[in-house]
Amino acid sequence: MSRRAVQISVIGSSEGGEPELLEKAEEVGRGIAEAGATLVCGGMTGVMEAASRGASEAGGTVIGILPTLAPADANVHVTHAVATGIGHARNLAVVASGDAVIAVGGEWGTLSEIGFARKLGRTVVAIESWPLRDRAGTDLGIAEAETAAAAVKAAVSGAVTEESSSARTQAADDTLD
Repeated sequence: MSRRAVQISVIGSSEGGEPELLEKAEEVGRGIAEAGATLVCGGMTGVMEAASRGASEAGGTVIGILPTLAPADANVHVTHAVATGIGHARNLAVVASGDAVIAVGGEWGTLSEIGFARKLGRTVVAIESWPLRDRAGTDLGIAEAETAAAAVKAAVSGAVTEESSSARTQAADDTLD
């Protein structure tokens, strides 16, 4: 049985974005591709498009989990588009599809993705994103990186890959029956 490539989810703001953050997102995408990993993102604009561009230009694979119903809505750098039609609810699919997550900047949607990722036990690496602590000031397990290279290194080394599970498949089948 062949082992699949590590998948790293990249999350961040879809609108506007500071040029420096978009440059870092593009560097993150390039680094993911150069590490031999697959980039997973929301497939749209902003940080997602910048990261997709970096990965695509480096010859990498980009999976876009779209909030819309049309694969054509993906940015031009996405190599595989998954049209969900579920809007922001697709945020869970974006982070669940990654073995680790890199957050670049971001707003409320990014915060929701960070929450989902941590709940799923995924490594989260942040570049100028949400610094989260609980009420007691305890770190909530989000690593902060200064550079794109450091973020990619931390995400790849912290990626949690799992073997296929017939028990999970059966549980899903039972739920859908």
